[in-house]
Amino acid sequence: MNNFCDLCPNGCNIDKSINKGACGTDDKIRIAKFYLHPFEEPIISGTNGSGTVFFCGCSLKCVFCQNYELSRNLRGKEISTSELADIFKQLENMGAHNINLVNPTHYANKIIDALNIYRPNIPIVYNTHGYENVEMLEKMNDYVDVYLPDMKYFSPAISKRYTGKGNYFEVASRAIEFMIKSKPLVLDNGLIKQGVIVRHLVLPQCTSDSKKIIDWFLPLKDSAYINVMSQYTPFGDIEKFPELNRKITRREYDSVMDYALSKNIVNMFYQKFESADEKYIPVWDY
Repeated sequence: MNNFCDLCPNGCNIDKSINKGACGTDDKIRIAKFYLHPFEEPIISGTNGSGTVFFCGCSLKCVFCQNYELSRNLRGKEISTSELADIFKQLENMGAHNINLVNPTHYANKIIDALNIYRPNIPIVYNTHGYENVEMLEKMNDYVDVYLPDMKYFSPAISKRYTGKGNYFEVASRAIEFMIKSKPLVLDNGLIKQGVIVRHLVLPQCTSDSKKIIDWFLPLKDSAYINVMSQYTPFGDIEKFPELNRKITRREYDSVMDYALSKNIVNMFYQKFESADEKYIPVWDY
């Protein structure tokens, strides 16, 4: 079996049966939690919740990650491909509106294997930081109904500072445009069955960057949703980044939201300013 990994733009191309990649993972599946998640967008969580699986490791590793213990692969439980398929079935039986794969990139091949064992009769949601290879997405595309990507940064300087990757916007914009072209919006009874929701988290001192992301989204605004989020909470490894040691101000968030609303974006979600709270971060089971 070929374990040489080329799933993400880091391009490790290493044998994960021997070494760990830039994502911090080897050739085993590792998760930290699965449950019915009530705090996604209303058209994702619905009334029953989104059947969410939180995967360990990360190919982007933002310094302020609210799921820091997971993204650095510091905790979690190893499971087999068949066990992952059983989790999909269990969540479906619990009444989940969808199967929500959080940070799945570096497990894409194993997720495909699990979905080949059991394919739920509810939508599959690919919940990603946006730093994706289009070639990998092409392999996943037949298995995915809804893409839920972040568009985190426009500025190469900002993405370089917080992730070490100056090409984030170049890579993520190409990936998200592929997602939107691949999955036209389909809603049914207030739930998304197919389509794309682009998430953007407003960061301290980055309102101009947020507005540039809104400008980028404008040509796509009739084909996808955008969620402009206020939930930034100081977390992770931010000791060397003093600007991140505070929540965003109401003025910062209002500035971005006023700009977005001025562009007549209809397919848009936004958060209550009070959403910046650690109570929205799940308690990890493993």
